[in-house]
Amino acid sequence: MFINRKLYIAVILIVFCFIGGYNSVFIFTLAQVLLLLLIIVCVYDYFLLFSKSNKITITRDCEERFSNGDDNAVKLRLDNTYPSPVSIEIIDEVPDIFQFRDSLFQVKLKKNENKVLTYNLRPVKRGVYRFNQVNILVSTQVGLLSRRFKTGNPQQIKVYPSYQRLRQYELMAISNKLSEYGSKKIRKIGQQLELEHIKEYVKGDDYRTINWKATARRHQLMVNVFQDERSQNVYNVIDKGRTMQSAFENMTMLDYSINASLALSYVAILKGDKAGLVTFEKQHDTLVPASRHADQMHKILETLYGQTTTFADSDFSNLYVHINKKLTQRSLLLIYTNFDSVRAMQRQLTYLKMLAKRHTVVVIFFENTGIKELIEKVPENKEDAYEKVIAEKLAYEKMLIVNKLRQSNILSILTHPSALTPDVINKYLELKVRNIS
Repeated sequence: MFINRKLYIAVILIVFCFIGGYNSVFIFTLAQVLLLLLIIVCVYDYFLLFSKSNKITITRDCEERFSNGDDNAVKLRLDNTYPSPVSIEIIDEVPDIFQFRDSLFQVKLKKNENKVLTYNLRPVKRGVYRFNQVNILVSTQVGLLSRRFKTGNPQQIKVYPSYQRLRQYELMAISNKLSEYGSKKIRKIGQQLELEHIKEYVKGDDYRTINWKATARRHQLMVNVFQDERSQNVYNVIDKGRTMQSAFENMTMLDYSINASLALSYVAILKGDKAGLVTFEKQHDTLVPASRHADQMHKILETLYGQTTTFADSDFSNLYVHINKKLTQRSLLLIYTNFDSVRAMQRQLTYLKMLAKRHTVVVIFFENTGIKELIEKVPENKEDAYEKVIAEKLAYEKMLIVNKLRQSNILSILTHPSALTPDVINKYLELKVRNIS
């Protein structure tokens, strides 16, 4: 049982009445009457709250696994069995890692009313999270006392790489269209496996592609237009080294890369390609052979879930030796890394060139998200001017890296962390329609 503020206020007022009763018999008598009424009301309130048939039930409903970097809904289902309206305060014991300070909810329920409360949690780190119990404080319309209920068993959830947006990227990939993210639509007409659209016949079209059913419906010659379809091995190669631990919006570059790898693997399998995974740091770490079997996405998801780092410097020479030994077929390698300077890139350029001789290599690295505001800021003093010059130098270094890679015939993507997934999928679709592998 808990005492509410109303009861404290009522007791203080009665105490003042008793103090005033030293000089007035009427006030002293009034204080006695008020005290008696307060006791009666408290007993009545206690009876309403603690009757065995009266209670509040609450259940927490959420997915068994959360999607990293996305909003995940948590629902609290309330059921009031009290014969009168009640006021409820709910404190959900969410995992400590969220530092969630707004888990206190205040709700009013009518007699026998049900209600569902929903709030969102956005994890920024993979792993196992633990929910504890839900605490409820119930008070009647009298409002002098509160009754506490603790309900719900402790619950563990796993935070996996972002999988919520897979359906969204699936729909975009089917049409080769990511225009919402500013992508360019690139098409190449082919005559192999996948029907792209039906159009009117023009002089020069192959008569073997005439669609006779569409011709009969439209009363004019219609021909099929096909899109090139060619299967290839697509490997996401993730650098787990020290430079991938810098963060943007509380998520590391490693986690952004893991989310993008999952989405790209899903899209690649939908497009008829085989998706695989390689992770490395100082030593080679993980290899999931490229495949398009039904359980391949599950294998990739479970492998990505457990990726951690020792904060060591990555060894690209070891990566080259391992890939050269294990990947015998020409493949598309999308290497997620982070070069801070041209010098850092040049130390690895020899190994990237050797990889590019046998495979199509796309190096993916990140913009420095903290310098854009410094570059756009108008300097007000010498310190601001120095900061602006340094920021411009860092941005220029990134562009030099792109140019150096291009001179070595290595493709690259310089992207903002928040745009990584659509940018990578766009590049993959571009290479596929151009038959670059």
